[in-house]
Amino acid sequence: MALKKYTASSELIEGLKVRATARDFSIVLDEPEEQGGSNTGMNPIELALCSVCACQTITTAIFSDFYGIPVDDIRVEADGEMDPEGFSGMNPDVRPGLQNMRFRFIIKSKAPRVQIEELIKAVERMCPVGDSFRQGVKLEPPELVLKAE
Repeated sequence: MALKKYTASSELIEGLKVRATARDFSIVLDEPEEQGGSNTGMNPIELALCSVCACQTITTAIFSDFYGIPVDDIRVEADGEMDPEGFSGMNPDVRPGLQNMRFRFIIKSKAPRVQIEELIKAVERMCPVGDSFRQGVKLEPPELVLKAE
């Protein structure tokens, strides 16, 4: 089966404020003021956490329906940690990105706990964004396009 291609783009608006776009949708990202931004949106790391949470929530909804598990409410919370010394280059031995992520599923359901636990195991296996983080994604070298002034 052919791979499904997804596309997205981003453009600098001003300062550190960025507009990211995919299909007909866009979101503004920014950094907190203490990190040089104007605090008008979440930063890319927060969006990455949101992306995994959203994908796990959607995957839970799809699989609970598929397996006939009654679920009244789904909430996924995440946190992750990164070392600023990696991003700043102050410590070349430290990765610049997230070093770990933790998740909490808050689910309202009349199903037995063991059934919900099995559902969450399926979500962990099948969530595309979670898999992308867990397995890693090959990042191809960027193509550079210089615009004439």
